[in-house]
Amino acid sequence: MREYLQHYIDGRWVASEGGTRHEVINPATEESCTAITLGTAADVDKAVAAARRAFPAFRHTSVEERLALLERIAELY
Repeated sequence: MREYLQHYIDGRWVASEGGTRHEVINPATEESCTAITLGTAADVDKAVAAARRAFPAFRHTSVEERLALLERIAELY
């Protein structure tokens, strides 16, 4: 089982600021399929601050650039 215990904030994977580990249950099998870390308010604050710093440059991207980014995310997902 793969675990995802860090958050992706400001372009890198970082440890949570005190978040708790949480087992994700597959509803079809009722078995644990992965584990994640539930974020805290401090994690949210870091993510929001990173988004605010990124916005001035991102707002100038074209529709085509944004579409390509979303397609890449979907491809990786």
